[in-house]
Amino acid sequence: MRLPLAWSSALLSVALFVLLVGIWQMLTLPKPSKPPPGVSAEYAALMGHGAAKSDGFPTPAQVASTFIRELRHPFYDHGPNDKGIGLQLAYSLARVGAGFGLAVLVALPLGFVIGMFPLLRRALDPFIQVLKPISPLAWMPIALYTLKNADVSGVFVIFICSIWPMLVNTAFGVASVRRDWLNVARTLEVGAFKRAFQVILPAAAPTILTGMRISMGIAWLVIVAAEMLVGGTGIGYFVWNEWNNLALPSVIFAIVLIGLVGMLLDLLFARLLRLVTYAE
Repeated sequence: MRLPLAWSSALLSVALFVLLVGIWQMLTLPKPSKPPPGVSAEYAALMGHGAAKSDGFPTPAQVASTFIRELRHPFYDHGPNDKGIGLQLAYSLARVGAGFGLAVLVALPLGFVIGMFPLLRRALDPFIQVLKPISPLAWMPIALYTLKNADVSGVFVIFICSIWPMLVNTAFGVASVRRDWLNVARTLEVGAFKRAFQVILPAAAPTILTGMRISMGIAWLVIVAAEMLVGGTGIGYFVWNEWNNLALPSVIFAIVLIGLVGMLLDLLFARLLRLVTYAE
């Protein structure tokens, strides 16, 4: 009996996960140290040579223990440098939400206008192409100097990195609406406002949401690096602080958690994209 594709892919994912954890376990097994040449076995044993030693990288069991410890009480607050992982994630998600929301408010209306007017699209394209490839972190010194606030600067970095994929995709989606649909709307004497919201917007919605999905992925990627620079709170600061404490299991725990949250955000936008995608 052949398993459905969903079950087969799930079993393959589990098998790959078990394989990777097994390789990780094998690579982090303690290795016996060799005594220096010319040293007797008794003296070597006395000095600890020959005993099994680890290279310092955490084992899967140590990381699993960190998961249990951190997730048992995720919202505690014992001061500026000792907050639960739930609070750290909340700070990061709040910054991402604020910056991403501002980008939506700017990028969608502006992209809509750019897509509807080819002259404006051609005029603004050089500016977009120059600003789009600039690393968001390159804006951080300017943001810190002008805004004088680390939290606001982090939100600005998210805004500046989120705006471009949404702006470009919105303009492209609006400009790519089939002429036939627009001609039918004009024939039926549909007003410009109704035409924009009842014809152009539904047709461009899949492309717009694809841009938003890309922007959210970039925003979540950038916030970790931004919080490492500005410090204070957030999952990026948590990673940097644990590294300074040489707590590698906590660093790996945070890395996995960042990936899981990013996956959930992407799945959310993928679900929204399926809701607005239609078959012609």
